[in-house]
Amino acid sequence: MKLKEMNLEDRPRERLVAKGPGALGNAELTAILLRTGGGGMNVLETAQALLASAGSLSGLSAMSLEKMMETKGIGVDKAVTISAAFELGRRFAAEKAQSPVQITSAGQIYGIMHPLLKGLDHEECWVFYLNRANRIIFKERLTTGGQSSTVMDSGIVIRKALEKKALGLILCHNHPSGSPIPGTADAKQTESLKKGAETFGISLLDHVIIGDNCYYSFADEEISWV
Repeated sequence: MKLKEMNLEDRPRERLVAKGPGALGNAELTAILLRTGGGGMNVLETAQALLASAGSLSGLSAMSLEKMMETKGIGVDKAVTISAAFELGRRFAAEKAQSPVQITSAGQIYGIMHPLLKGLDHEECWVFYLNRANRIIFKERLTTGGQSSTVMDSGIVIRKALEKKALGLILCHNHPSGSPIPGTADAKQTESLKKGAETFGISLLDHVIIGDNCYYSFADEEISWV
């Protein structure tokens, strides 16, 4: 059925105007972004096919443009629109998640970073620079890697910590696999930064690894730093 043949109150755009975005399902909201269908399907059917291919919203957010375009009716313009919508969502979530006045737990780091890292198909390593009271001076993305690893330069982190007069550090990175359990490389990089920072009187307070709706904290698990 063509979209124009649907009852007016059943069309996604009209439903959003009448009832608000919260009343629409994922396929309807996606259809609004796509605007038109293709491949013999109306826009709602195209949206449903795209979501079915992704498996979930998280899966769709991690899809490459090329993968989206494997769905009939999805060209580069539609794929770019979907990708941009997810990136805006991540930035909104990061902006909304205000940094706590003082970091007292790994759960706070998870709360800040999960909206930024959820659904990514690659690893990103972030670092928090803290003052003596464990208040955040600054946080930044240090590196972007592949699907299973990212390389961190301890020297760069320590130099920036000295520039910002930070006395504490917290590392955070994600595992696209969904499991937050650290690997051998994670432990080695943590140990390297811990030892290097101590040379300058700077403490590495934790390394938090984020998976699918869960996290792993070196500090909470009392992992040996040596």
